[in-house]
Amino acid sequence: MTRILSTGETSLDETMREMGRRARSASQRLTQLTAAQRTEGLLAMADALSSAERIILDANARDVKAGREKGLSDAMLDRLMLNADRIHAIANAVRKIAALPDPVGDEIARWTVPSGLDIARIRTPLGVVGIIYESRPNVTADAAALCLRSGNACILRCGSESLQSSLAIAMALRSGLQSVGVVADAIQLVETTDRDAVGHMLAGLDGNLDVLVPRGGKNLVARVQKDARVPVIGHLEGLCHAYVDVDADPEKTVNIVFNAKMRRTGVCGALETLLINKSVARQLLPAIAATLRDAGCELRGDEAAREILPDMTPAQPSDWQTEYLAPILAVRIVDGLDEAMEHIARYGTGHTELIITENKTSAERFLAGVDASIVLHNASTQFADGGEFGMGAEIGIATGRIHARGPVGAEQLTIFKYVVRGNGQIRP
Repeated sequence: MTRILSTGETSLDETMREMGRRARSASQRLTQLTAAQRTEGLLAMADALSSAERIILDANARDVKAGREKGLSDAMLDRLMLNADRIHAIANAVRKIAALPDPVGDEIARWTVPSGLDIARIRTPLGVVGIIYESRPNVTADAAALCLRSGNACILRCGSESLQSSLAIAMALRSGLQSVGVVADAIQLVETTDRDAVGHMLAGLDGNLDVLVPRGGKNLVARVQKDARVPVIGHLEGLCHAYVDVDADPEKTVNIVFNAKMRRTGVCGALETLLINKSVARQLLPAIAATLRDAGCELRGDEAAREILPDMTPAQPSDWQTEYLAPILAVRIVDGLDEAMEHIARYGTGHTELIITENKTSAERFLAGVDASIVLHNASTQFADGGEFGMGAEIGIATGRIHARGPVGAEQLTIFKYVVRGNGQIRP
């Protein structure tokens, strides 16, 4: 793997440019592999992770120790920490990706035009994918595996907190590829905490980087989307809403809202704002609130919600715009479906939105009319996850309007080209 040298032998600028050149070369070699060869590479990567368990755990222990000394929160330390079970899960995630259908070369559509030309639209890799992420070392394996499954080379830039862990994982992945004759430079990891490395990636590495995927906090994603000179697949926030309709089933409502908020409060699919139809609010809100409060969730309600539960914290205008990623839920009473959809259109971030109702007509109006990458009917927003969608894993949830949207798995890391077959046609 390319080394970032602190001795001045190689400047950061030249090192990053060289990584780009090597990634481009690797991507060209990957296009010559068969689906079976990519699968063989993925399985070898998984085996190499298992074999390197002790090395990875030792590296992770150094990261965790440094994180504690820096005062990382318990939540951040939990994201960072690895153990034998977690490494086993990371390796198994790579094996699941290996078992996915290979998207490269899939025929999306095919037709013949009056001139007799046979035209096919075929899936093809993006090329070189840059992925910038923060504290979770498992992203190193997930991202690399999804890129290989889709025929892409990748350049990974992890957060400083997980550098030693991610390096150990990346080295294991590369050794797995080498063991079966797949070009190791298909996976490269930036080996420095220097933030200027991100700037080089945003600039595109002399045209050798085809797309960037930021995975992390709001500030990271905002910087990438603002400064990148290459296309970006990413999302800023997961400000997710649930609308409880007049025809909602009470038991389903309580269970779904509780799971959507409290299963894991720190994920981007966690519920942040609850909208309740005024006709059922007095019946349902107390039951919803009781389960949430028993689990330690703070409720911040508008005036109408506080008429029902006066001990709620008064909601401020900023609460409708906040992704808490914490046990806090904003609550608003609305007149009906139209007002709920207007609220989501105003404050939503295009991530994941939910309607709870037994009325199929209302559900279909919501599903068709709400502009988000994922819309749900009677199911927790916590299902906003590539694994739960059958994609094996994901790099993130994309909320943009170009190319990939929703969970970004292997198929979403491809583009297409047109393959045109003729028989001597010339254009008059």
